[in-house]
Amino acid sequence: MAKRKLGVIFGGMSTENEVSINSANSILNNLNRQKYEIYPIYIDKEGVWWKYTEQENEIKLGNLVQTKEKLENEMQYLRQLDILFPVLHGLYGEDGTIQGLFELIKLPYVGCHVLASSIGMDKVYTKIVFNQAGLKQAKYLYIRKYKDRYFYMDKNFNETILERKEVVKKISQDLEFPMFIKPSNSGSSVGIHKAKNQKELEEFIEYAAKFDTKILIEQGIKGREVECAVLGNEKVIASCVGEIKPAEEFYSYDAKYKSKQSGIEIPANIPLELSENIRKQAIKAFKAIDGKGLSRVDFFIEEGSNEIYINEINTLPGFTNISMYPKLFEKNGLSYSELLDQLIQLALENK
Repeated sequence: MAKRKLGVIFGGMSTENEVSINSANSILNNLNRQKYEIYPIYIDKEGVWWKYTEQENEIKLGNLVQTKEKLENEMQYLRQLDILFPVLHGLYGEDGTIQGLFELIKLPYVGCHVLASSIGMDKVYTKIVFNQAGLKQAKYLYIRKYKDRYFYMDKNFNETILERKEVVKKISQDLEFPMFIKPSNSGSSVGIHKAKNQKELEEFIEYAAKFDTKILIEQGIKGREVECAVLGNEKVIASCVGEIKPAEEFYSYDAKYKSKQSGIEIPANIPLELSENIRKQAIKAFKAIDGKGLSRVDFFIEEGSNEIYINEINTLPGFTNISMYPKLFEKNGLSYSELLDQLIQLALENK
């Protein structure tokens, strides 16, 4: 049987370019080369597309690689391929943008389609969909920044224009400290901070606004952070549940990718009934956004009550050698290489 021509697209213009390169390295080194003719494609931070002219068994990717050639006609190059595997985390890669491009050129691709990708990337609209699905969440609100002013949004989408100090006071009346301040469209915990008082809240709102004009503010939950991976199109399966053991107060960017003290426990040491409930909710969340292929769904287990709160969904989770998604399914008996095969097969079935 002829090998399928598989394009692996990575890098991208988001703040997660380097994370994407690490994910792509792991994927390329675990793909079955008896089944696929592999075409690594790198998008740099300026949006320039590059193809690799040489490949070795152990491929190291990124800006330092010299054996790459600028693509002059990206669409023509993509159209010669059979299937695409985007490994682009964050904006322009995980938000439905590049998925729309793949739809236009009618090529099958791994992962969620345009709608699910765009909803999953936008934390505020993910919350709105999860509300409709009846999934329990931490108390939250969101604001929008326009020039030096803020639009405070109530639960009925009514806007009130306020100065920064006024919006901080209003938030403090509606939510309790500590609070988490998050850019609505950002991944890998980029731009996220935990505020313990009004001074920090004001500072971190201003910082989050550097990454997005829409800012989510959540009331903190004291408890354990757990994650569950899902796989499938119509028939969806959930992995076991894993627990995050962050080296910092929360699972920040540095805690995820730089700290050697952060760890994970797979499976999480939680009661079976709790684990099964989380797995069911992970599948429900995935279907609520119309997910396809894969996602990782993150939850909190509240200390004392054991109540489950959904945090967010990641439609294109990390695939580095320390990433939770492949490790969760590995614990379920599905090797990294077999997992990649299944994802590619799901993409072909869903074209």
